[in-house]
Amino acid sequence: MNTRTRRNDGHSVVKPRFPRDCGSKFIMASLGEKTNIASTEQRVAVVTGGSKGIGLEICRQLASENITVVLTARNESRGLEATKKLKDSGLLNIVFHQLDVKNPTSITRLTEFVESQFKKLDILVNNAAESGIIVDYDKFRAFKEGMGYAYVNDENAHLVAPIIDQPYDLGEECMKTNYYGAKAVAEAFLPLLRLSNSPRIVNVSSNYGELHWISNETVKAEFLDFDNLSEEKIDGIIQRFFKDLKDNKLQENGWPLTCTAYKISKAAINAYTRLLAKKFPNILVNCVHPGYVKTDITSHTGLLTPEEGAKAPVMVALLPDDAPSGVYFSQMEISSF
Repeated sequence: MNTRTRRNDGHSVVKPRFPRDCGSKFIMASLGEKTNIASTEQRVAVVTGGSKGIGLEICRQLASENITVVLTARNESRGLEATKKLKDSGLLNIVFHQLDVKNPTSITRLTEFVESQFKKLDILVNNAAESGIIVDYDKFRAFKEGMGYAYVNDENAHLVAPIIDQPYDLGEECMKTNYYGAKAVAEAFLPLLRLSNSPRIVNVSSNYGELHWISNETVKAEFLDFDNLSEEKIDGIIQRFFKDLKDNKLQENGWPLTCTAYKISKAAINAYTRLLAKKFPNILVNCVHPGYVKTDITSHTGLLTPEEGAKAPVMVALLPDDAPSGVYFSQMEISSF
């Protein structure tokens, strides 16, 4: 049984009741303490988008748990610089490999590298993301600070329209990275993850992927109809969204009006998380909202530092074997999609 409470933003949170052994381990992980995993062999993690922000801190915290971390980034020079920074701090169990999650050849090169060097993969953290928008950063920060809005939503869309541009092509790139890229990386690593004694897939999501942002009840129902949900249905939702984006019918058809491609991409990866968990019951597959973090993607207007934002994804990566799979964590707690 689970118990349900309310978050300060009015949305429900499920407080999970774990098996007896799982409960104490889960609490230890949430407090940042080490969690005993069934396997005692050296564990290996791959983190996408690891050169800065939350991704860099995820790499740091996993490496601090004596896990060998493959830090990946699209920009090779930034990735090498980030790796050197971590090694200079004393974390020698970090290696770098270039990765563009939108490039199938790049993904193949990474999987071949991990297979040749480590023979298997224990943890995959899909963190790479794009916002899908063009922002006037100074005006956006002034708007957030002056108006006191915690989130950009449909109620204040008219106020941010002069500050945030949502071109169609950037929306496509956002979807290619946040959903299709994460999906491609996960599927490429499945054979190596299945060789692990404690495989984990962590999809770093966002509260912007929560379905209350979508007023289209048909789309909500499709996302929530888990018994009939499929990759084809997710693709269909995405195709309808982009048609309405191109035809300027977002409001008419109940799509989010702000950060619109980003929100749909995160709703899609949340849905895919559930599909993957169902298909591979021996792999813990979960998605997690890290909190509102001061990073490039938030124009550094967040409430948490990257170090604080990394804690929830790392906790989910280190969950014990009897923890839940196919769920959405809002920071440290299981929440509703």
